[in-house]
Order: sequence, then C-alpha cells, then structure tokens
Amino acid sequence: MLQAHCAACLGEFWESSLAFFQTTCLYIINSNSSLRRSPIKTQCLFLVLLFIAANVFFACTRKADPSSTATRIVTDVWGREVAIPLQVETIITLGPGAPRLAAYLNVIDMLIGAEEYNARNLTAIRDYNPVHHELFRTLPIVGTGGGSGNNNSFPEEIIMLAPDVILAGFTREAANELQAQTGIPVVSVRHNTGLVHNSFYTAMRVFAETVGAQERGEEVLSYIDAAMEDLHNRTSGIPDSAKPRVYAGAITFNGRRGFSGTYSNFGPLAAINALNVADDAGIYGFYQVDLEKVVVWDPDIIFLDPANMDLVNAEYAINPNFFRSLRAVQTGRVYTMPAFNFSGTNITYALINAYFAGTVLFPEQFADVCIKEKAAEILYFFLGKNTFNIMAEAGLFYGKIRIGE
Repeated sequence: MLQAHCAACLGEFWESSLAFFQTTCLYIINSNSSLRRSPIKTQCLFLVLLFIAANVFFACTRKADPSSTATRIVTDVWGREVAIPLQVETIITLGPGAPRLAAYLNVIDMLIGAEEYNARNLTAIRDYNPVHHELFRTLPIVGTGGGSGNNNSFPEEIIMLAPDVILAGFTREAANELQAQTGIPVVSVRHNTGLVHNSFYTAMRVFAETVGAQERGEEVLSYIDAAMEDLHNRTSGIPDSAKPRVYAGAITFNGRRGFSGTYSNFGPLAAINALNVADDAGIYGFYQVDLEKVVVWDPDIIFLDPANMDLVNAEYAINPNFFRSLRAVQTGRVYTMPAFNFSGTNITYALINAYFAGTVLFPEQFADVCIKEKAAEILYFFLGKNTFNIMAEAGLFYGKIRIGE
C-alpha cells in the first residue's frame, strides 16, 4: 500500500513537473522574439528544461526509495539500542579501542575521519598505527583521541563529514552526548583492558555487527581463544612447586612507572599459569608495591617494561643495594615485557608477551616456539602486516636487559 501510494505521488509529481516546464517554455518563447523565429532554438530550450525536470524527478525518486532510509537496530555495550542504516558504508572511530577494533576487523577503509593522535603520530605503542598511519594522516581530524572514554570529539567536523555511524570507546553519557550533538548514530564499543576481558568479546561483536563484518569478528575471537587455550595447556600440568617465582615491574598503567609498578593477575603471566609473586598481595590489578616486599618475595625472574628502564635505572642510581640484593638481578635473569595497554589493549602485544614469558619461564614446554616467528604470525593475522621489527626499533623488544646500564 505504501509503495503504491508513493508511486502514485511520484506520478502526480512528474505530470505536474512536465506541465510546469511546458508553461515555462511557452512563457520564455513568447517573451523572446528571437526564439519565436527559431524552431531549433526552441527545441533546444525545451530539451534542456526537460533534462532538468528529469533529474529533479529521479533525485526525488531516490529519496523516496524506502531502502535508502531503512534502518536496523544494534545494541551497544551499554545496552543502548541505536538505529543505524541498513547498509553501513562510512564510519568514524573515536576513543579507546575503537580504531584498533576497526583494524582487527579489516574495515579501516570505511573510515572517513581520524583522531588527532593517530594522524599526527607514527608510533608503535598502538599496534595498528604503523600499519595505517599513512591513511590516518590524510583524513580530516575528528577528535583528539585518548583513553578517557569522555567525548573528546569535534562534532562540527563530524557533521560536515556525515558518516553513517560513529563507533566510539565512550561511556554511556559521552555516547549520548555526541549523538545529540551530531544527530548521527553513536554505537559505544568501550571495553576493559587486559588479556582478554569478556567485554572485549562483546565490543568486537557489536562493532562487527554494525559494519557487517561478523565473519571476520568471529575469526579474530576464535584465534584468541585458540591461543589462550594453547598457552594454558602447555603449562597446566606443572605444579607450583616446580615453577620459578616471577615479578613483573615497571608496568605502564595510566602513565609510566618505576620498578614498584606491578600487577596481580597479570594477563600474560596468568595465561601461562605463572607463579606471579604479586598475586600474593590480595589485590586485583595494578598497584605500587613496597620495595621491601619485593625483597621478601625475592623472585627468580623479573620482567620489566623496556620503555620505562630510564625510571628503573634512576632508582638504581639512588638505591643500588636493593637491586643487587635480588636473586634475579644477581643471576642475570631480568627480561623485557613491553607494555601492551595504550588507549585500549594491543591484543597482539599481549599474546606475544605471553608466549615470550613462556619461553623464559617454561623453556621445555615452549621449546617449539621461536618468538620472532610467533610474533610474525600474530601480527600478520590481526594487522595484515608483520611489524615486529618496527616494534623493536620503537623500543618494544624481547630479550634480556641489565638494570643500572
């Protein structure tokens, strides 16, 4: 019924348009003596006006096509029901994790705007940035970028670009605010950091459903599941009494940290069932540990973020006896553990960290793993490019380090 009504209305519009342009032609001809004397000019004028009428008609036909305005509902990570176009072709990603999800889903080509941080900086601390920086720097800037979850976008620029959907790692309030500012659907894909939080799975599926990349989304999640299962199975049969005691320090969390910055239930260590001495504190997540406690723990092996070694070395210069008293330092068993959280979690780096820690802590169970080759596999799967050398050049490398040098 609706389609028939629309067709009837369009028919009436076409007839009235022809009548209008016929009247216009007669008026112009009668008002211009040269046209009355030249049938050829008259015919040309009529054809031009008829062409204009046809274009107006077909433009209106397209606008009246129900498929061009059809919508579907997606439910974002906050439970917000958002009406989006049936077919999403252009997007903008904002806030923590959203651009990374676009990269993992291979839909970066749908972006029509970029955050200032990605556009201005070529950096490996966001795993996807080196792969897509050349594109980012050519796109209009639509926000500052960052991990706060607040609305740090540029609404006026976004309105001018008119994407089909905005996918943002925003809080519920920030998502509502931006949608009200722009009139453009905002789907929140905010998720917690770590290897791998359940909220990441939810965010990945919401993003994939929004852009029509469900198959790739499930491939990514299946890859993560298989890797986590592999990591677990390699070490699940080892009793704690046979495991080395390990400490992860200088962990980057809301900024750079010195040696005392540690993490209980630390993703890469938990994935391989490591005996993390920081778990004994009864605290979940990041915290600053008293150095005297580390002396009591006296770990066999230490992992440190290589990007924060300047802070650690400065601490060594002030208190060298503390570091010299640690068994791991005495035996030269101090290794790198590059940061993997920066405006969301680099799942790539976190998985590489877990496999590297496995080769250090459990060499027999990880004897078949060459970290360079494993890293290449992981990076290529998620990003379509092996950026292992780029990571190393940026200071995100794997190997032994010496404190105080």
